[in-house]
Amino acid sequence: MNKTLVQDNAIVNINPWRMLTWLLIAQIMVAFVGRSLAPLGVLIGEDLTLTKAQIGMLPAALFLGQSLVAIPAGFMADRIGSKKLLFLLSLCLGLSFILMTVTSIYAVVLFLVVLGGVGYGTMHPTSNKGIIYWFAEKRGTAMGIKQMGVTLGSALAALLMLPAAVAWGWRPVLFGACALLIITGILAWRFYQDPPAAENVGTEKPARLLASIVQMFKEKPLVLVSLAAMGLSGSQLILNTYIVLFAYEHLGISLVLAGMLLVISEVSGSFGRVAWGIISDNLFAGKRIIVLVIIASLSILTSLVISQLPHGTSFWVMVPITVVFGFCISGFNGIWMNAATELVPIQQAGIASGFSLMLGSWGVVIGPPLFGYIVDVTGTFTFGWLFLALMLAAVIVLLLMAMAIVKKEKQKRET
Repeated sequence: MNKTLVQDNAIVNINPWRMLTWLLIAQIMVAFVGRSLAPLGVLIGEDLTLTKAQIGMLPAALFLGQSLVAIPAGFMADRIGSKKLLFLLSLCLGLSFILMTVTSIYAVVLFLVVLGGVGYGTMHPTSNKGIIYWFAEKRGTAMGIKQMGVTLGSALAALLMLPAAVAWGWRPVLFGACALLIITGILAWRFYQDPPAAENVGTEKPARLLASIVQMFKEKPLVLVSLAAMGLSGSQLILNTYIVLFAYEHLGISLVLAGMLLVISEVSGSFGRVAWGIISDNLFAGKRIIVLVIIASLSILTSLVISQLPHGTSFWVMVPITVVFGFCISGFNGIWMNAATELVPIQQAGIASGFSLMLGSWGVVIGPPLFGYIVDVTGTFTFGWLFLALMLAAVIVLLLMAMAIVKKEKQKRET
């Protein structure tokens, strides 16, 4: 379905799926650079003589930046649209990480990663706003395709940047990736267009930022879904952070094959983001929260299975388990973003996305260290995976509460 954009007194036909392509390309490149901290962490640590805890602070710093900017970025997306922000966020992330390649001072590196996280975190509200405006139908599918860019970018970073960094060093490789990101941002700014409905956003009298935030806290279903996303996001990064260590140390799988499990998980998550969007659109008539309940339930079962795997379990046994786990826990993000933006009026889609992202990001900051602490204290991964299952059970409770409120509000409107 084509929409029209009036520009320079001419009518230009614009295909929403073409705009989605630019959002996807930008999302892949943002994740390609931002998520490179995990695969490059070992090499950065060797270069800067860092401890494992200091290496672990690098991705935490990225998501700290994301959490700090999530609401302001959503507010700006509501005011000025996605087109300008696509360029600005690419420039912010790209330049921050370029500066990181020319310093060896750990404190400065951390600061630059947080600053890069500001650009990284701005991508979600910016692209989500574009999806909400361009797609009145098949929105779950479109959001899933766009969110697929996160896991694709992460998988590409592990597949391409790590071997290149081993050969040539992490600094020139990261520098080159950042240059590509900035070029992508320029191209997206040139060819992406905000829809007509978004063009007049800046001419309307905008709500104040503080008032908008307070309003988000009054949206009870949004708050509950965002708290649930905290558990889901934390679970996702727990899988990404510890699947390699678990397979290598606990199961006795070689380090190379253990690393392949991470790639398998991310690729499965990429397919999951699209598949869950299609499922929610076609099987559940656009109902998102019930799909999140299904995802959390399947993830609990998978976590319980992993917790019982003995030493010596083969790589090929882990492959289907990892596929299912990644498909679910790394595939929920598109449905989450749909749910967050559809629980409020469309004019508040950007800030709702940022608000939910802010709360969800804290799961990424808190979850993996807590999982690691449990493993350290108990001396086994078993209790860590059981903790993950318990956390996801709490997620289901929050989602069911949100569903009950939405159903009650719908009944009120109909009576």
